[in-house]
Amino acid sequence: MAGPAGDWPEAGAATSVRSALGGYRAYARRWVFLLVISLLSCSNATLWLSFAPVADTIARHFLLSTEQINWLSLVYLVVSIPFGMVAIWVLDSVGLRRATTLGAFLNFWGSMIRSMPCMAVDIQDPFVFLLGGQTFCALAQTLVIFSPAKLAALWFPEHQRATANMIGTMSNALGILVANLLSPALVKTEEDIPLMLGTYILPAGLTFLLAIACLWESVPPTPPSVGAAQSTSLSFLAGLKLLTRNKAYMVLAVCFGGGIGIFSNFSALLEQVLCVNGYSSEFAGLCGALFIVFGVLGAVALGLYVDRTKHFTEAIKIGFCLTSLACVAFAVVSQLQGQTIVLAAICSLLGFFGFSVAPVAMELAVECSFPVGEGAAAGLVFVLGQAEGVLIMVLLTSLTVRHAEPSVSTCQDGQGPLDWKAPMLLMAGLCVLFSCLFVLLFHTPYRRLQAEADASPSIQEDERPATAAALGHAPYLAATP
Repeated sequence: MAGPAGDWPEAGAATSVRSALGGYRAYARRWVFLLVISLLSCSNATLWLSFAPVADTIARHFLLSTEQINWLSLVYLVVSIPFGMVAIWVLDSVGLRRATTLGAFLNFWGSMIRSMPCMAVDIQDPFVFLLGGQTFCALAQTLVIFSPAKLAALWFPEHQRATANMIGTMSNALGILVANLLSPALVKTEEDIPLMLGTYILPAGLTFLLAIACLWESVPPTPPSVGAAQSTSLSFLAGLKLLTRNKAYMVLAVCFGGGIGIFSNFSALLEQVLCVNGYSSEFAGLCGALFIVFGVLGAVALGLYVDRTKHFTEAIKIGFCLTSLACVAFAVVSQLQGQTIVLAAICSLLGFFGFSVAPVAMELAVECSFPVGEGAAAGLVFVLGQAEGVLIMVLLTSLTVRHAEPSVSTCQDGQGPLDWKAPMLLMAGLCVLFSCLFVLLFHTPYRRLQAEADASPSIQEDERPATAAALGHAPYLAATP
């Protein structure tokens, strides 16, 4: 571990001295670091979901079952549960630069391994290589997905943290968008599958080279804020203990983690759900694209708003409620035929309300758990989210049954269409449950903002009125005892 107050050895007693001298500083190369992490997160997300939009064609070409195809996405969730805890330790103890470089290598290596069945003609079991490659990419995800909150805290001043977190987090959503659009565009027939697998290698390799060449240090020479100077001031185990005893944090982790699980399953199962009622894979890809595009637009708007007002809690509670309404609408309309316009609109709203709260929730996780390290605060949320995602996937798929009679299905797995009515209603019910629990049970002080407001003027001096207003705008936002 670094010094007692974080990654800067002098951060403890010297914090007040530096603050008095106005010595906090933001470096321009923070944007380069953000670019590398964003590209890595985008590439990793494309690898995760690249099979889902063309699941039927992949299954036919490699002679796989629908369950095996689902595992190519589900492995991301499974791997993230045990190795997510290791990634939290790596981020808070080994350093952001090394964690990012390692993640870039695993991401590139995984993209190569999963392409092996198309490079060698004598491979007897292609599923082993496909799943093995996805597993390496899943390991990379555990290092990538927690990074934006850590980077925002260490490198960006207070008035840019939510925006930086939004950019890093939404780059993962952009990767899902690329996969939804690119995979169907590349794979028209089974012969196009090698082209698709090779195409996804290129951004993974480029990101690995950028990580090696452009990332020189985990932290800037001088911290940009009081919160950055005190980052990771607790040991790994001590931080985890505090998190599990923090009621507000655990409510956020369980409820938002459930939202992560629901959205992961929505993205992975969208094509299978829609094809049953006659919707094409191209339309499913369009719905997935609208889901992401409007999600990014919502995240940009909400990130800028929260950076300005610091209304983290209110923004997430409203976003959760609106997301639940959109999820219920999707569960009902997705079981009807010929509702392309309505479905496209619902997917757009689901992304706009649901995705927009993700970066704000990561910032709020850090705020309500300060001074626990950002890697632990953001990471534990995602680990719980992946665990809940696995459980939700098991529940949803276990409730599906084969249609006994012919239908208008466009599914091409050769095993008969599935009935997704009960699973979709369960998904909507879970979304409503998590939203209600969060609205009713979540209340917290903004610990990091309070620490920065109590400190001497720094680089974010011009932002302190907004911070002070945020800290005093509601009774439960009083200073931490």
